[in-house]
Amino acid sequence: MRIEDTAAIVTGGASGLGEATARALVAAGAKVTILDRDATRGAAVAEEIGATFHSCDVTDEASVQAAIDAAVSAMGHLNAAINCAGIAIAEKTLGREGPHRLESFRRTVDVNLVGTFNVARLAASAMAENTASPDGLRGVIVNTASVAAFDGQKGQAAYAASKAGIAGLSLPMARDLARDGIRVMAIAPGIFRTPMLMGLGEEVMKGLAADVTCPRRLGDPAEYAALARFIIESDYLNGESIRLDGALRMR
Repeated sequence: MRIEDTAAIVTGGASGLGEATARALVAAGAKVTILDRDATRGAAVAEEIGATFHSCDVTDEASVQAAIDAAVSAMGHLNAAINCAGIAIAEKTLGREGPHRLESFRRTVDVNLVGTFNVARLAASAMAENTASPDGLRGVIVNTASVAAFDGQKGQAAYAASKAGIAGLSLPMARDLARDGIRVMAIAPGIFRTPMLMGLGEEVMKGLAADVTCPRRLGDPAEYAALARFIIESDYLNGESIRLDGALRMR
């Protein structure tokens, strides 16, 4: 798919990996609609880069459908969806204050995994209406997993489970949507310099960066965005999760 022909939605596009991706795609000539719960920040980013914005709760079917309908109306069609919306918590299965709260586990899975699937399935429905390319392709979905899906640390039971689910979606969803010409990929980032991580402070971030094999630093959201663009443009990439982590293996 040519990036100039791309009309994409980016969830979580008001900050972090999503914002970087929205910025990169618009700069390369794509049309973009940012979906996020943060209406103030999301609208500001969209106005700054020349995208459109729609408020959206990824866990709510009606909210996502309305956002996708608005995106199609604004851009004329939809052929790419990049799922970056997500949350992270730190809570042990059994901690000093008792068992892991079921509410927080359920909420993490609901936002990260169910929310990703909710957006993907409804985006796929819109993409299926597109005219197919000579290769029979109509669109691409890029989901965000995490290296925690494969080697999550203590306190990451909820987060790792939700991200493992996203990694597990790649192949079966790609097979499901092959008839409609829709590719599905996942990116599994390592430790990236996002607002969520920056809140921990510079000393903590330096400690985390020291565990990265090479290059020994935190990931730049622009590197995630570059990979998302590469996936969009590389039609033969399908049904796989790509680690983007500087060879980090958490322990």
